Amino acid sequence: MGDGFLDIIFFAVVAGFIILRLRSVLGRRPGNGQRPPDVMTRQGKAGEDNVIPLPDHSHEDEEAPGLEPATGYDDGSEKDSEEVRQGDDDEPRPVVATEATLVAAGLTEIRLVDSSFEVDTFVEGARVAYEMIIAAFANGDEETLGQLLSDSVLDDFTGAIRDRQERNEILETTLVSLETADPLDARVVGDMAEVTIKFVAEISNVTRDAEGEVVAGDAMAVNVVTDIWTFARDVRSSDPNWRLIETRSMN
Repeated sequence: MGDGFLDIIFFAVVAGFIILRLRSVLGRRPGNGQRPPDVMTRQGKAGEDNVIPLPDHSHEDEEAPGLEPATGYDDGSEKDSEEVRQGDDDEPRPVVATEATLVAAGLTEIRLVDSSFEVDTFVEGARVAYEMIIAAFANGDEETLGQLLSDSVLDDFTGAIRDRQERNEILETTLVSLETADPLDARVVGDMAEVTIKFVAEISNVTRDAEGEVVAGDAMAVNVVTDIWTFARDVRSSDPNWRLIETRSMN
């Protein structure tokens, strides 16, 4: 009887030791067994509301909060990466994703459904499209705009052009410099790949009447403007061209 009782105590000690070792090796889930939050989840959908394109850029640039471009992509070496770190109490802690990691994840998502997609090539193409669209809008070139804009955005642009023509006004726009073009967001929505770019440019705008008199703007003034444009492409289509589906101005 005494030997059996000692055996029970012995096996209880061994079992307790094994349990402690397992806990030290495997760790514990945070939040009473709940999974860490999905840091890749983003709310909302790009392109919900189109804004009247190219509004009056006569005001100084006013930066809205929370719209910082991603100028680099996380390689896992930065201290704000998405890994789960151990604290002093050995409790795993989820790290909140930065704007850069969300954009990088979105760009990777696009690359997975479109193997021809290259970020640098896309950004360079977006810069060219920005210059072409601004020039075509000022010149009333609806044919060029039709190749670069979605139907809904094209309707806004052509409507503004025709209103200007009815007033016999001429818009003179000079793109002095395009300072930056940085990705703000990227995602796949159904079959559509969408990338939002923040453009910061120096632009001179002046509107003249039929007699050449200035009715809006200042031919001598150069304004810093910030435009947020979203481009999209159907990844199932053989057409490699991206079209502008949404515009916003920060001015």
